[in-house]
Amino acid sequence: MGMAEHSSIHSIVEKVSLDKGYEITKVPFDMDGRIDQEKLKSAIRDDTVLITIQHGNPEIGTLQPIPEIRSICKTKGILLHSDCVHTFGKTDLKEVARNVDSLSFSGHKFYGPKGVGAVYLQPGLRWDAFLPGVSHEKGFRPGTVNVPGIAGMTVAAQKAYENLDVHNSHFQLLRNALLLELEPAKGNFVIYNFEREYQLSSTLGMRMNGLEGQHVMLECNRHGFAISTGSACRSGMKSISKTMEALGVSGKSGKEFFRISFGWKTSVEEAKALGRTLAQIAHLAVPL
Repeated sequence: MGMAEHSSIHSIVEKVSLDKGYEITKVPFDMDGRIDQEKLKSAIRDDTVLITIQHGNPEIGTLQPIPEIRSICKTKGILLHSDCVHTFGKTDLKEVARNVDSLSFSGHKFYGPKGVGAVYLQPGLRWDAFLPGVSHEKGFRPGTVNVPGIAGMTVAAQKAYENLDVHNSHFQLLRNALLLELEPAKGNFVIYNFEREYQLSSTLGMRMNGLEGQHVMLECNRHGFAISTGSACRSGMKSISKTMEALGVSGKSGKEFFRISFGWKTSVEEAKALGRTLAQIAHLAVPL
């Protein structure tokens, strides 16, 4: 599995490890924020059964080369799962869907209802129910099916993909506007900005040299901007994000990380104002 996988993936593989005795290997990123394919190959053993690689990182927005990873899996007869929660509704997933055995996504990430999502399983794949005695959705999960939630998520998905190009052009405009405002203070930042072909324009991760991300987040909040210090599911945690660990950033530097996410209704002026605020924080703050 990727070292920077979402906490939900880490939790389930750790449970499987404890309950079933499976051994888990975590593969880091290369310097471009993508899975190091050579390390992935070297981590494969004769008894490897599954590789799980998140399609898009929720903290720096990098996209993983799923078709290339699929080729590695295919030669070894290994199943491939991809967490597409951060990319569904933000980029075309046809190529990803063709190259995985399973993928998952969540409605709240593309303006659908919270608490509803979906899993795609390759039709020819045999699987057993995770919990015994479960009959709903062919044994996949317990509980009554949330029909209104599913309907709402479906409509949200349709709107997201109907407007995909428009939204992504808008996100790139916002990203460029913010980065332009940071130019006078760019020496104070480490910005995880990679090739557009494999990075979501809606997600921008960075560090402010010498200041913890928590401090930057609180200062931005004081000025009316909501940013985060990583994935929302890790809010309140003071440990270094798994993305920073995967990039080899540790110690105080790892705690400097914070993330900016753009929405469909974020305006260019709001992006510029946030950029100016960040530059001001960098100029006035005394490094910790």
